[in-house]
Amino acid sequence: MITEKSATSVFREELTPINWIERAGEVYADREAVVDGSVSYNWREFRGRSRRLASALRASGLEKGDRVAFLAWNSEPLLLAHFGVPQAGGILVAINTRLSPDEIAYIVEHSGSSFIFVSPDLEPQLAAVPGDVRRIRLGPEFEALLASGSEEPVETWLEDEYETIAIDYTSGTTGRPKGVMYHHRGAYLNAMAMVNDLKLDKDSSYLWTLPMFHCNGWTFTWGMAAVGCRSICIPKIDPAEVWGLFARGEASGFCAAPTVLIMLVNDPHAKKLERPVRLFTAGAPPSPTIISQMSELGFQLEHVYGLTETYGPFTINVAAAGFKELPPEQQARLRARQGYPNSLAGEVRVVDEELKNVPADGETMGEVVMRGNVVMKGYFENPEATEQAFRGGWFHSGDVGVMHPDGVIELRDRKKDIIISGGENISTIEVEQAIASHAAVMECAVIAVRTRSGERCRRRSWC
Repeated sequence: MITEKSATSVFREELTPINWIERAGEVYADREAVVDGSVSYNWREFRGRSRRLASALRASGLEKGDRVAFLAWNSEPLLLAHFGVPQAGGILVAINTRLSPDEIAYIVEHSGSSFIFVSPDLEPQLAAVPGDVRRIRLGPEFEALLASGSEEPVETWLEDEYETIAIDYTSGTTGRPKGVMYHHRGAYLNAMAMVNDLKLDKDSSYLWTLPMFHCNGWTFTWGMAAVGCRSICIPKIDPAEVWGLFARGEASGFCAAPTVLIMLVNDPHAKKLERPVRLFTAGAPPSPTIISQMSELGFQLEHVYGLTETYGPFTINVAAAGFKELPPEQQARLRARQGYPNSLAGEVRVVDEELKNVPADGETMGEVVMRGNVVMKGYFENPEATEQAFRGGWFHSGDVGVMHPDGVIELRDRKKDIIISGGENISTIEVEQAIASHAAVMECAVIAVRTRSGERCRRRSWC
């Protein structure tokens, strides 16, 4: 007799990016998976290392749902953790390397992490972490742990695709960081959208300039295995090294915040590319000026937008028909907008205080809200903050934007940071972009100033 449960198992499999590492070990077996300095592994070897990490963690006492923290530079071990930790049944907590020892200790304690893996030169930042958290240094100690594991397939403990795969902590600019919970399904869908939009495939090489700890590298960490793309790990951004990789044709795609792009275009090694390189930029709205400069150097720039709570990029700027016939200045202005939801994201709106759509006139400002496949499960151990963020059935971004007649959203500010002058709302982004358009300006930001009349102006603070 076929029951409903048994029938469902025939036509349903829980969505998880962990399945991709198993497939990649077969489909892309002899293709290079990751390069980290002088070390490299093909996909068969990388799958074997993931299995070893998973089995070693289980043998060390990891139980389903246990949190495993990493404080590490962009590296093969951190990339590996995105597969090995959830393959073991654990939840990955990748920590921002720029945080203070107190902030790191808070995250380790709040997440309840039972393990913490650390790059040796970052170990002093664990000074305040409780001694009962097991520490493993990346390097020989990490390799010894892997050697204790097995390359045999790991039996999955996943029962539901909505189980948590990672917890990413917000910046905590207005208080203690909040733990944003990602589920397997959301990680799977967003990663697939990312590699599709950046046009990565088995012949691509992705350069890790974006920190893997930031929204799990915008989920590209998992997406590499889906398409067999090679990862090139560099611990820190050295513009000369990056330009060398571009010049030799070793990197075909990357992601970076506008401030990194400013570093690249102003580096002495900057020159027009012989081979096009695709990139995503986000983190703060890029100015039309930097977009134009990157285009002149031969980069194929795509502008995306999102938050930690949306697995990174939620929207992408998609050019309309006839876009290439427009003057370069107008193209740059249009590309500075935040665009439409990506193909697997969900819905985005710009609303007033009553959650009603603002007029799609490109002028009326409201809050950007989202819902759909790649919105977080909620904040870990913080139901009050989750309820507040999800009020009215939408995730409230706290970002102020406008909706254009063609359905494209464009950010104007953070809700709490809008300039109020003479009773009128003024966008700090518009002010910054006007200043950045001057040839003598490399980078600028609007900073906090309070006038005698109580008007205020603050710099925006996107995650």
